[in-house]
Amino acid sequence: MVILDLIIRDGMGGQEAFAHLRKIDPHVKAIVSSGSTTDPAVLEYAHHGFQAVLVKPYGKRELAAALQKVLEKL
Repeated sequence: MVILDLIIRDGMGGQEAFAHLRKIDPHVKAIVSSGSTTDPAVLEYAHHGFQAVLVKPYGKRELAAALQKVLEKL
């Protein structure tokens, strides 16, 4: 399981990193994280292959809930 930030300045963003990870392991589970609530990957995270979403800023409870959501699907 990985948590991927959607936008990385001057680097590989979450969607691109997720695509690379899926080539290595098609069963990888990913949570998308972003401060943007209007990005399609956040609004329709499951459509983009992510199992959960974390909107920044988030705390321990939100993190625990996202992790639990993914773990329940294993």
